[in-house]
Amino acid sequence: MRPGVRYMVLSAFAFSVMAVCVKHAVVRLPTVEVVFVRALVAVALSAIGLAWAGVAPLGVRRGLLLVRGMLGFGGLHCVFYAVAHLPLAEAMVLQYLHPIFTALLAWRLLGESVGRGVAVGVPLSLLGVLLVTGTPAGDAALDPFAVGVAVAGAFLSGCAYVVVRRLSRSEHPLVIVLYFPMVTVPATLPWVLANPVWPVGLEWLWLLGVGVAAQVGQVALTRGMQHEPAARATALSYLQVVFAAFWGAAVFAEVPGPAAILGGGLILVGSFAAGRER
Repeated sequence: MRPGVRYMVLSAFAFSVMAVCVKHAVVRLPTVEVVFVRALVAVALSAIGLAWAGVAPLGVRRGLLLVRGMLGFGGLHCVFYAVAHLPLAEAMVLQYLHPIFTALLAWRLLGESVGRGVAVGVPLSLLGVLLVTGTPAGDAALDPFAVGVAVAGAFLSGCAYVVVRRLSRSEHPLVIVLYFPMVTVPATLPWVLANPVWPVGLEWLWLLGVGVAAQVGQVALTRGMQHEPAARATALSYLQVVFAAFWGAAVFAEVPGPAAILGGGLILVGSFAAGRER
């Protein structure tokens, strides 16, 4: 494996573990509180990492770094909401529409080439979404609002990955990662203070797991984006869906139906086609 591939596989596994911890945590805790704690842990770990590496924390392209932080803030809210309100495998499958958005945005904004893979991948992925979300010929329909939030999260993720790809030319990975929690903590704090729910028992473990797993995933993702073109790098992370399906069945007894399995396969094939080397 090339270094970029190894980083993207590690990122996919870490984010799947994060999703398991999120699904446990949001049983009682508000989603915004889980996002807040995840960002708080990320600030602490990023600060330690930057101090250890001797890197200045504010970076060079601060405006674009703030944009990356805001995109990550919006995308994370969408992902956590989808994980809370949809079966884990289906939530992750819908999130993995982002390689399609990444490929199109990277072509338009970064000048990265787009070949026949995108032309094949887009219709396959759209058909997959119809099957996953439930059709008259498929499995029971999912909550349409939660599905819309999941797709919005995929779009925001695609935007964020393109920005990360641009920033990776000038910024240290830990600086790029730091700006997400720097935006998220002050943005979520008023909501947390307005409706605080104190964690109890194992909820502390789930919250810590969310923060640590997400930090590992973000750093690995950012390093992977430094080594691979944006479209190909994000398509490699499709393994998160495989991990999520395993966790969903093993931990939550969520077994996708035939239509969801077929639709998920089409989304994965379409996303891989969109991101493959041309």
